[in-house]
Amino acid sequence: MRWEERIMLDPDVLVGKPIVKGTRISVEFVIELLGRGWTTDQVLDEYDHLKPEDIQACLAYASDVLKSERVFLLPIPASSSGSP
Repeated sequence: MRWEERIMLDPDVLVGKPIVKGTRISVEFVIELLGRGWTTDQVLDEYDHLKPEDIQACLAYASDVLKSERVFLLPIPASSSGSP
């Protein structure tokens, strides 16, 4: 499944945060629930207008965002006292 089929970004909804299409539920919110230990079944029971494919799409979106993240190492300035 491609997350683009179920996730959308609309500047007029939640200030452009990615949301599940047809809802005002953000990808961030779904990921937060899962990160706090909610099961997929708990999310679906509490938000019964979501489908299992919506949760999978949220995870796929998060994965793509993290894959595109870049880390740049900054040089550590030398200490004049010689101690860290």
